[in-house]
Amino acid sequence: MGKTFNWIKQGRIFNPCEIKDKIWLQEFAQAPATLIFDNFVRIYFACRPPRDPQTGQYVSYTAYVDVKRDNFLDILSFADNPILSFGSAGTFDEFGTYPTSVIRHNGEIVAYYGGWTRCSSVPFTVGIGKAISHDEGKTFQKIGKGGPIIPLTPDEPFIISGPKIRRFNNKWYLFYIAGRKWILDNGTPEPIYKIRLATSDDGITWTKLGKDLIETSIECDEAQASPDVVFWEGKYHMFFCYRYSTNYRENKRGYRIGYAYSNDLINWTRDDNSVGIAISENDDFDNESIAYPHVFALDGNLHMLYLGNQVGRFGFGWAKLEQ
Repeated sequence: MGKTFNWIKQGRIFNPCEIKDKIWLQEFAQAPATLIFDNFVRIYFACRPPRDPQTGQYVSYTAYVDVKRDNFLDILSFADNPILSFGSAGTFDEFGTYPTSVIRHNGEIVAYYGGWTRCSSVPFTVGIGKAISHDEGKTFQKIGKGGPIIPLTPDEPFIISGPKIRRFNNKWYLFYIAGRKWILDNGTPEPIYKIRLATSDDGITWTKLGKDLIETSIECDEAQASPDVVFWEGKYHMFFCYRYSTNYRENKRGYRIGYAYSNDLINWTRDDNSVGIAISENDDFDNESIAYPHVFALDGNLHMLYLGNQVGRFGFGWAKLEQ
């Protein structure tokens, strides 16, 4: 069996709407991911400037905020500039990066990130790239000529995104999402994606498992995202988010956080009733939806960062596992 969790919300770490001096960080703070230092925690997230007034389109950057190690609500500093540059014309990340997952290994700081480009019949598609930092995670340089490290395949024809990089048992594990279909919701294309896994011995050449990891619950076309895995108390635990395929911007059909457990990282048992976190019942920033969980152990405690309403438009919060 899995574990029944009880997460105690600690508050919202910051609201991007309050940032006034960075034109590229004006809206959203999405998909938080951490890098641990001795005296602070660096939280990476995706952000956007306002929409282009001519095209109505967004671009997405990756930034970070440094917070105190013993109190994530105590902000120390923000990134001076985005950590990654856009790709050149025609590349998979021409219009931005979102989300990003960062890991330390053998003296290197490595990032796996979703790169966005625009399409004609649907709004976008995404691939997964890799980059390395040489300045303690402040900026990253893409490997090779900047192409995606996880390519599209006949079985995964679009939207390869949501990378969460982990190392277990001296092996690389990349949990990600793969697009299944686009459906029209009152004329608007909406993507459906499922959680998948690739493994690697070197972090460069990947073998895809080739199957969905998590069974659906609320409907066949349930969309799943942000699969984050942690080893805790002798078992692997996955926290992810899911939503309905249509009208999901409504409260009752919006993103919720789900849970599954496994002994081997391949076969997962879903048990959302044990997730231990839900939307707030007051007028807080997360009273309509919660999404994109990031779970990590630090100083003997288990922590979760997560997005609030409108998929992080108003920032991300922090919850701590009740011991």
